[in-house]
Amino acid sequence: MFPKTLDYYQIQLTRMLETERYGEAKALLAFLLQCGGEAERHHTEWQALLGWLDAAFPGLEAGGFSEGVLDEDEEESAEDLLRQRLNDRLGQDAAFVPNLLSKLDETDDPEQQLLALGQLIYLDHPEVEARIRRWLTEGERHPAVQFRALQVLRKQGAEGPVAFLRDGELLTAEAETTPESFDDFPTSVKQVLERVRQAAEVSDPTLSYFAEELWKECAQAAYGTAVYRRMTEDDDSSTDIWAGALHQFLTEKLHGPQSDDWVRDQYGITGDLRFRYEQSLRWLRQYAGELRPED
Repeated sequence: MFPKTLDYYQIQLTRMLETERYGEAKALLAFLLQCGGEAERHHTEWQALLGWLDAAFPGLEAGGFSEGVLDEDEEESAEDLLRQRLNDRLGQDAAFVPNLLSKLDETDDPEQQLLALGQLIYLDHPEVEARIRRWLTEGERHPAVQFRALQVLRKQGAEGPVAFLRDGELLTAEAETTPESFDDFPTSVKQVLERVRQAAEVSDPTLSYFAEELWKECAQAAYGTAVYRRMTEDDDSSTDIWAGALHQFLTEKLHGPQSDDWVRDQYGITGDLRFRYEQSLRWLRQYAGELRPED
């Protein structure tokens, strides 16, 4: 939900509308309209879209998050069908994959790059690995795009370190261990969501949905960085620290500036954990674009 730029918001909205997940789109728009800063430039557009959804679907409640979601078997069938169609296209057009790879070079639009990578992930082609490895080092890409590129490399059977740029620094991540889905992330990362759900269940149930969206995005964006290593520390205090920081960050986004006394008490953030909690909260704010890294 909260990348460095607002590009990810548009990507999420586009996906929800394309898959007719209108209840989720309404909830996301309502949330985005509460965000200040750079987001205010998009308020008119978002308000108009929300108005259209209200008029087109007057009986649809925001927060119908399960609507349009495929069960596991349906999702696998849809993926198999997409894979078959793309490979049929490849069989008919030898330039199909080279053209998709060229799109990565031709556009700086993260959404267009994700669309190209989203097709490449289903195709096996000898040019893909080398081209994407080189492309990741030629310029800094959106964190969501970088992670998707790593997933493509894993699907291609790539092994060993993959270099990419982040905040001017050259980092590496292991291609073969890149998570293919959120279920593949370490237990310590997944437990953060469970802790937030437990804490928010009574006080603010809506927060759990936004926590899930944001945390999955954060885990992907942090992959391969020092922050990710902190996220994956295998101890209960790490889970509490990140869950508390996530809860506080979303509380501020949903309800405005808030004291974090309740959150720190709820998650047991005391003593030495306070600094690590504030460090994690600071990273979330930087990731949302509210702070520069040097602030």
